[in-house]
Amino acid sequence: MNIAVAKTDKMDMAGANLASVAARQPEAGKVADARREALDAFQRTGLPHRRIEDWKYTDLRALMREVLPVAPAPDAAALARAEAAVKLHAIEGVRRLVLVDGALATSLSDLAALEPGLSIRSLRDALDAGDDRLLSLDNSNPMTALNTALMTDGVVIDVADGAKPARPLHILHIASGGAASAMFTRTLVSLGKDAAATVVESYVAGEGAGVYQVHDAAVIAIGDGARLDHVRLIEDSREAFNIAAAEVRVGAHAHYNVVGIATGALVSRYSSTVTIAGEHAHVETNGVNLLNGKQHADTTLVMNHDVPHCVSREGFRAVADDRGHSVFQGRINVRQPAQKTDAKMMTRALLLSDEAEADNKPELEIFADDVTCGHGAAIGALDDQLLFYLRARGLAEKEAEALLIQAFVGEAIEAIADDNLRELAIGAAERWLAARG
Repeated sequence: MNIAVAKTDKMDMAGANLASVAARQPEAGKVADARREALDAFQRTGLPHRRIEDWKYTDLRALMREVLPVAPAPDAAALARAEAAVKLHAIEGVRRLVLVDGALATSLSDLAALEPGLSIRSLRDALDAGDDRLLSLDNSNPMTALNTALMTDGVVIDVADGAKPARPLHILHIASGGAASAMFTRTLVSLGKDAAATVVESYVAGEGAGVYQVHDAAVIAIGDGARLDHVRLIEDSREAFNIAAAEVRVGAHAHYNVVGIATGALVSRYSSTVTIAGEHAHVETNGVNLLNGKQHADTTLVMNHDVPHCVSREGFRAVADDRGHSVFQGRINVRQPAQKTDAKMMTRALLLSDEAEADNKPELEIFADDVTCGHGAAIGALDDQLLFYLRARGLAEKEAEALLIQAFVGEAIEAIADDNLRELAIGAAERWLAARG
């Protein structure tokens, strides 16, 4: 009875949010139909809960409880606060695309003089142009369905065949610090044949931003022979929720390299589905969760091998202190045609306190008979002998622990190809260690 009442509340809030989005960005035809169908799909489930297998370890009905009102379009004060955050989180040598409270802020973005073959549009412009790719996400994930219903803005990036923009593209999501609200954004990245690009997504809080919700979704298509290097940095407020999903399709002889670092947000979840659709493709996914306090971070990955002669490597590491809770769910699906698949998945977690928690759930589902596949999981504490060795050479206890933690997460961060971006990830890890004291 209580569950039914709670679900009705969420339905009312989601419906009210849809009305506010429609009033802000009136749309008709296919987009409006997609919004209504997605809202219906969300209302059938409400916020996902532990009785849904994929959400067993991240019960949003208990953790989030409600969907906050959609953030209003940023006013001058919000843009001023966001500008300060841009300066604080600026990355040298990138093309910056800034979203403030879920809206593309052209005045804070670098949209001039695009390199040949590079196209960048707002979500609204792409929807008005009838770009169906933005509506291709699977709404069986209730939070993706909610994103489809309520998405307000985002960026659409197209890189033409053979084009290779020299500068990385930095998509910077900023919560400006207004009233508690939710942001619904969607990104599309499409690389043509033999193209190459680097995309960095980072999520940060402006000064004074506390309670807010980020709801983000991405569609990524990597053409034959193309390469995408993708970095995700979660540095939200420690009272924020960051719920994101991505669907990635990788073509023949293509390369997809993604690294995610989560140090912020009270609760975060990134669920991605990567489908290898072309032969001789190579996919590398690495992730690091650095948690303390009551932080909860969930990485859920599905890797689909649909064709033969492809390679995937999945490596995930977590460090949890205090009452931090890390979750990794990874599944490799090898379809019957995917002979000669080479796939490996490894997840490791380091617990720094008795109350810290890690749930690791690697899975393999194989229907082909000529493959090399494996997975593993390990959870442990810092090595006492190594700590003693470092302490014996004059290091304080916290310094010795920091050195071992840096070594533990370093392997995943080393996968970032660009030197500047690798230093950025190292900086995020170092800030977490410094805050730990």
